[in-house]
Amino acid sequence: MGRAWHGKSSLVKAIHAGIAENPALKLKLVELYREDISSLGDLLDILKTSQYRFLLFTDDLSFDHDDAAYKSLKAALDGGVEGRPENVLLYATSNRRHLMPRDMIENERSTAINPSEATEEKVSLSDRFGLWLGFHKCSQDDYLAMIDGYAAHFELDGEKEKLHAEALTWATTRGGRSGRVAWQFVQDIAGRQRKHLKL
Repeated sequence: MGRAWHGKSSLVKAIHAGIAENPALKLKLVELYREDISSLGDLLDILKTSQYRFLLFTDDLSFDHDDAAYKSLKAALDGGVEGRPENVLLYATSNRRHLMPRDMIENERSTAINPSEATEEKVSLSDRFGLWLGFHKCSQDDYLAMIDGYAAHFELDGEKEKLHAEALTWATTRGGRSGRVAWQFVQDIAGRQRKHLKL
C-alpha cells in the first residue's frame, strides 16, 4: 500500500511517481489544461525530438457548446499524417462518458450533411482512448476491506467492529462508499489518535 489512490487524478500521479522512481525510464509528467488543447499538435512536435518519455495529463476533460478544441484532440489521438510520437502517451480524466453534452451532439447532427456521421464523430472521441478505467461505487465489503488495510498499515487503535461502525456512518454522511471516502475517514481517525499518516 505504498500510496493512497483515492481519485482519478491521484491515480495518474501515483502511476507517474511509481515509474519515475526509476530514473533510467526518463518519464516526465506534463499537465495539459483544456484551454491549451488547440496547441497540442505544436507540443507534440516539440516533444517527439526529446530523449524523454512523456505522460500528457489533462484533468476533468470535457467540452462545452461551440468548443472546437475537441478536433485538435481527435487529430492528436489519431496521430495525423506523421503519426503520434512514440514517446508520448495522453492520459485524461473525465466525469462524462462521451466528453460532450448530448444537446451539443444533437446540434451537430442537425446541421451535418450526414447526421449519423456527425454524431458518430462526437461520440467516438471517447473511444479513441485505448484504455478506460471506471471508478464505480464500491461494495460495503470492499469499503471495509480498505478501512482494515489502512488501519493495519497505520497501526490505528480500536476494535475492528467499532471502527467498521464508524466507517459506515462516515460513508453515509459523505454520500457513498469509495476509496476517497475511506482515506478521508482514516485521516480523521488518525488525527483523533494523534498519529501521523506517512505513505
